[in-house]
Amino acid sequence: MSMNLTAALKLDEAAETAKIAERLRELLRSHLHRRGLVVAISGGVDSAVCAALAVQAVGSERVFGLLLPERDSASESTLRGRMVAEQLGIAYEKFDIAPVLDALGCYRWRDEAIRAVFPSYTTDWKNKIVIAGGQEGHFNYFKLVVQSPEGQLFEERLDSKNYLQIVAATNFKQRVRKTLEYFHADRLNYAVIGTPNRLEYDQGFFVKNGDGSADLKPIAHLYKTQVYALARYLELPEDICNAQPTTDTYSMAQGQDEFYFALPYDKMDIALLACNSGEPSTKLAEELGIGLDQAEFIYRDIETKRKTTAVLHWPGIAMETVIGPNTKPPILY
Repeated sequence: MSMNLTAALKLDEAAETAKIAERLRELLRSHLHRRGLVVAISGGVDSAVCAALAVQAVGSERVFGLLLPERDSASESTLRGRMVAEQLGIAYEKFDIAPVLDALGCYRWRDEAIRAVFPSYTTDWKNKIVIAGGQEGHFNYFKLVVQSPEGQLFEERLDSKNYLQIVAATNFKQRVRKTLEYFHADRLNYAVIGTPNRLEYDQGFFVKNGDGSADLKPIAHLYKTQVYALARYLELPEDICNAQPTTDTYSMAQGQDEFYFALPYDKMDIALLACNSGEPSTKLAEELGIGLDQAEFIYRDIETKRKTTAVLHWPGIAMETVIGPNTKPPILY
C-alpha cells in the first residue's frame, strides 16, 4: 500500500528530543570522553535546534556557542544567533572571521572569478550563484547573478572553471569556522556538534572539513520539516521557527533551493522520503502536483547528487589496511 508521505514526516517531538539527548550523553561518556559540547550558531533553524538539543543533553553550563559572521553574513543572522544563545543560557563568543578570510584570499579569489564573467564587477557589487534547469525538469547548471550599487541585476551562465573557483573560495568560510570550533573544543575538552539535517547530509550539501566535519551530528537523520517541528517544541524564538533556509554565504540573499536543491525544502523532504521509501515517481508527481517527467527528474537528481558527493563522506583513504587503530565509528541503533 502506498504511504501517506506528509503523515510520515510527523514526529513525536518529546520522544525524539529525549532519544537524541540520551544518545548525545552516551556518546560523550562512552566514546568521545569529552565534558561538553561546542555549537556554532548561524542564526538558522538547524544550528538553533542543535544548540537546544545540546542543552537538553548536558545542561547549559556545558554548552559553548560560537557566532562566526563574516563580510557577507546577513546582520539578522548574528542577531538571531545571539537570541538563541541567550535564551538557552549558554556561554558564547562572537568572532568576526572576515579578517582571516581576507588574509587567506577568500574574497580576492572569488572576485577574480566573478570579474572573468563580469569585468565591471567591483567590491561594491553583490553576488550569488543560483542553480537552474532542475525545477523545469532539465539538466542542472549554474548561473552567476550580480547586482550593481544602483540595483541593476545581471546574470550569466557560469563555466566550470569560474564556478569551481568561486565555490572553492567561499568554502574557506566553512573551514575557518570549523577550525575555530575545534580550537574551543580542544580548549574546553568538549566535542563539536555538526548541524546538517537529513536533506543536507544525504544530498552532500556541506563542505568537507568544513560544516561537514564534527564529532556528533544530532539531526542528520531528521528531515528539515521535522527540524522545524523540533524548533517549535523546544520553544525557540519565533524568528528562528519562521526563518527560511538560506546559505548566508553570498552577499545577495540566497535560498538553499536557489543554490542546490531541485525544490523548496518542504517539497524536497517529501521527494527524498518518497525516494527512500521506494515510492514510484507517479506517487511523487501526485503528492507534489507536478508532471511525471519532473518527478522522474527529481529522483534522478537525488541519485546523481548522492553519487557525486559520496566522496564528501569518506575519510582519507590509506593505500593499505593499517592494523591497529580503531577507525570505525560507534554502531548506532
